[in-house]
Amino acid sequence: MTTLTRGYRFSASHRLHSARLTASENERVYGKCNHPFGHGHNYLLEVTAAGTVDAETGTLIPVARLDRLVQDKVLSLFSHRNMNTDIPQFSEITPTTENVAAVIAEILGTNWPADEPARLHRVRIEETGRNAFELLVPSHA
Repeated sequence: MTTLTRGYRFSASHRLHSARLTASENERVYGKCNHPFGHGHNYLLEVTAAGTVDAETGTLIPVARLDRLVQDKVLSLFSHRNMNTDIPQFSEITPTTENVAAVIAEILGTNWPADEPARLHRVRIEETGRNAFELLVPSHA
């Protein structure tokens, strides 16, 4: 198996707050990230495709195809947005970076080209220099 990882940057804001928790529980769990006005990050998103290199083209997946998919389905939704209010998937779940990775993996998996032999393998998102979250996408082979 060969993998290809592409990196993408975007800026977005969020507030870590759960309606299922009390104010004191939110403060305890999320600390300063529960600030009522939210806060922003400059995220680094990595998307990894996996599969077999095509013998004819020598490529795993056309890079332009992957870039277009990420731009059209992810970056256009997340970039310069307030995740709590602008992204429908976060109307019911807290936009922790763990959940951001899961939502992005779901979006990419749902929109992955059916005729693409390579598959989505991993989504990694770096929130800060100290926090990164990685989701390995189960193989359906």
